[in-house]
Amino acid sequence: MNIIGFTRLLSMVRILVAQDALLPPNFKTDAPFKAKFGRALFTLGARSYDSTERGQKLSAKISSLGPSYIKLGQFLATRPDVIGSEMAADLKLLQDKMEPFDTAIAERMLKTELANGGATLGPIGPAIAAASVAQVHKVSSRENPDVKYAVKFLRPNIEKILTAETSLFMSVAKLCEALIPKSRRLRPIAIAQTMVRVMEIETDLRFEAAALSEMADNTKDEPYFKVPAVIWEASGKRVLTMEWMDGVSANDTDALRAAGHNMEDIAARLIQSFLQQALHHGFFHADLHQGNLLIGEDSSLIAIDFGITGRLDADNRRFLAEILHGFITRDYNKVAAVHFEAGYVPQRHGVAEFAQALRAIGEPIRDQSANNISMAHLLSQLFEVTEQFEMETQPQLILLQKTMVSVEGVARSFDPSLNIWTAAEPTVSDWMKKQIGPEAHLRAARDGLVGSAKALANLPTTLQKLDAAADALCEPDIPPVPKRDWLTTAVAALGLAVALGALWLASV
Repeated sequence: MNIIGFTRLLSMVRILVAQDALLPPNFKTDAPFKAKFGRALFTLGARSYDSTERGQKLSAKISSLGPSYIKLGQFLATRPDVIGSEMAADLKLLQDKMEPFDTAIAERMLKTELANGGATLGPIGPAIAAASVAQVHKVSSRENPDVKYAVKFLRPNIEKILTAETSLFMSVAKLCEALIPKSRRLRPIAIAQTMVRVMEIETDLRFEAAALSEMADNTKDEPYFKVPAVIWEASGKRVLTMEWMDGVSANDTDALRAAGHNMEDIAARLIQSFLQQALHHGFFHADLHQGNLLIGEDSSLIAIDFGITGRLDADNRRFLAEILHGFITRDYNKVAAVHFEAGYVPQRHGVAEFAQALRAIGEPIRDQSANNISMAHLLSQLFEVTEQFEMETQPQLILLQKTMVSVEGVARSFDPSLNIWTAAEPTVSDWMKKQIGPEAHLRAARDGLVGSAKALANLPTTLQKLDAAADALCEPDIPPVPKRDWLTTAVAALGLAVALGALWLASV
């Protein structure tokens, strides 16, 4: 194991624990003496910053550790209900205000990465946003200075840095599974493997260009969700050129309110847009913190930085929709049954018992306003339930779960009193109606009818082949078998019956 890297990891955990950022809200009052003593020992000598300097100092310390640690800080910044509003505000400095690298390096990158050497782009000015993996410059078109582009450049040596960090996380994961049997339920190795794959994709901007293009296709009919178009001839592995899109950063809620935006509508729309992506398309933006979101003049959501995206297959999309719908309608038995069907809960446990545990968590917060709900306490309860029912981490859902928590945090930064279930209901119900309800049955019937029509159209050819096969089976010294008119009639009748049955289903 890389000792220097492991020391950095411990340093990250230590500094956050010293600020009480990773501890349950009731730690100081309810934690046993051994836990409190362990925290005091672990953080001995660690600096606890006061509110006047914490933002700059804490962000600078985390930034010095490396991009993976910055990602963790960015994620925590979306959850003021978990780490506190002041700490979340401090960590927002990690989202797009990192120290940029020299513009001369970006200019050299254009010449080495692009076939035309960036000939279509004008001079590169200073970086307008710098994050952990890349930075962005506003550049004019060389042919038409009035046309502006956002050009993204990977940081120098970022691949090497991330490889070292993810290698460390993999080593720590293996160590956890080997030395702490209880940790195997959380599948740390699978989580580390997912992280490795995400980082590999994030450091090849051709993947991000393709993700932008796919998302634009998926959301072309959604007027309030926009993504920048890709300028393919000026994009490559380490350089990505996109159309410039004007908007106010989602971080600047004061400016958004001053501009007259309805923050409650924007919050609800963000929840619905994410669910639309995940449920209807199975493809979603998986790094949607405030630094990656702009708000347009028409209150549209402008998503940028598609370096991390997630996918859901048909089964997991259905499981997600039914679980959300079950919580919305308070059908805890349904939620429990879906968990068992999906294999999230071992079969040795009972569905009714699991439903009872979910009800014990869901009902107390159901009619409470968001301001009265401690998300940290709720997450703590959910974690206890997963342990009681021996639920394993689902690697294919890691990005989804992380993004759902992040999106909820961003939405509540717009509207602290947001009712998540009310916001989610229209999108989830629409998906259920189309995929599971009457519309789905009509669509299946229509597809069956189309298939039957094709079979009927091919019927003459099929019958000719059957007759030819019957002739071929006849021995030379045996008189040929007469043409089987009964076979022709039977096959035709069967095809007609199928077509009529599909037509009947489509009409009910």
